[in-house]
Amino acid sequence: MLDPKYVLEHLDFVQNRLGTRGQRIDLGDFVRASREKKDVLLAVEELRAEKNKASEEISRMKKEGADASSRILEMRKVGDEISGLDERLKAVEEEIRQTLLNIPNVPHESVPVGRGSEDNREIRSWGTPPDFDFDPQAHWDVGERLGILDFERAAKIAGSRFAVYMDEGARLERALISFMLDLHTRDRGFTEVLPPFMANAETLTGTGHLPRFKQDLFKLEGFDWYLIPTAEVPLTGLYRNEILDGGVLPKRFVAYTPCFRSEAGSYGKDVRGLVRQHQFNKVEMMIFSLPEKSFDELELMTASAEEVLKRLGLHHRVVLLCTGDMGFASAKTYDLEVWMPSRNGFMEISSCSNCADFQARRSNIRFKREPKAKTEFVHTLNGSGLAVGRTVSAILENFQQKDGSVAIPEALRPYMNGLERILK
Repeated sequence: MLDPKYVLEHLDFVQNRLGTRGQRIDLGDFVRASREKKDVLLAVEELRAEKNKASEEISRMKKEGADASSRILEMRKVGDEISGLDERLKAVEEEIRQTLLNIPNVPHESVPVGRGSEDNREIRSWGTPPDFDFDPQAHWDVGERLGILDFERAAKIAGSRFAVYMDEGARLERALISFMLDLHTRDRGFTEVLPPFMANAETLTGTGHLPRFKQDLFKLEGFDWYLIPTAEVPLTGLYRNEILDGGVLPKRFVAYTPCFRSEAGSYGKDVRGLVRQHQFNKVEMMIFSLPEKSFDELELMTASAEEVLKRLGLHHRVVLLCTGDMGFASAKTYDLEVWMPSRNGFMEISSCSNCADFQARRSNIRFKREPKAKTEFVHTLNGSGLAVGRTVSAILENFQQKDGSVAIPEALRPYMNGLERILK
């Protein structure tokens, strides 16, 4: 959520910067409601001043034995008027809140202006594409041929956009989760968390997934619970409505969770394989930062995600997203894209975002630099470290061999009892 005071004081800048996201965002209702709030507050203040003055007058009249009944009756009407204005004030404040809940974050000044992915900026790349002396297959064909992925039986169980992992496929998924968690905790200093896989509406509102993206979520019928679309949701919710000690920041967390998404609006995109599913595993990083340090933390987070790909030996690049390609809550985002032979191009495998104080305002997460200092909003950051199913697909495609087997990256072999290849 944007700072309403900042928006009013920098209205043209905010409007113009939001406009670079490629969608028309009208702040007119917010401005109108804000002005009405100001008028109501002024009216309430004047009426309360009048009531206080009248109270002194009534008290004096009673002491003097004068009849104050008419004056008392007048003040009762004033009191009723104040009560009515208080109710209107609550309604206007809720209108402002609901309006702001549907307005995205303002892109940071370092984010390039652009319409979509074609305007993203490559920052760096690592490695080179594999050089095959045979025609490489897509990961779904590799997985089905080896008997480690079964999409047909998954469709029988649940429908489209699901997968059953079998034997070494299941072991590979589990190995990647353990490998990623170990790297982020042992080598990168993150604290592991195992959060709930469901969250309530208030928590999802705090991260920006509600109310605007309700169609992307799976809700449990009869409960105020949603299946989480990402561990970002429960990790952000750890400190909802809390005031932190600024001396403990940054706080860096990492969690493995399954993720559940309806994939609304993605019909026809990545229909086959592991890339875009209703249920998938992900290792997620989360950082609560001092405001002045958050963009340094974004670089650290991105480097941590990138380290996973480096140790697996996967060719990839880091891309700075333009204004028109960023997520709703983000002020700045780097995407990590891994090379996929079946596409002869790159595929997103991680997004690392600095949300600044956008989610903290929605979640009411604050901190104090000193015990008697004023409260400030923390900055929150989140990033995939990595999407596990997509990492499996990248390994199956990049490490497939001419004899039909798939080589296991050396970094994963200790997690797979020394297994070097997956054979049919």
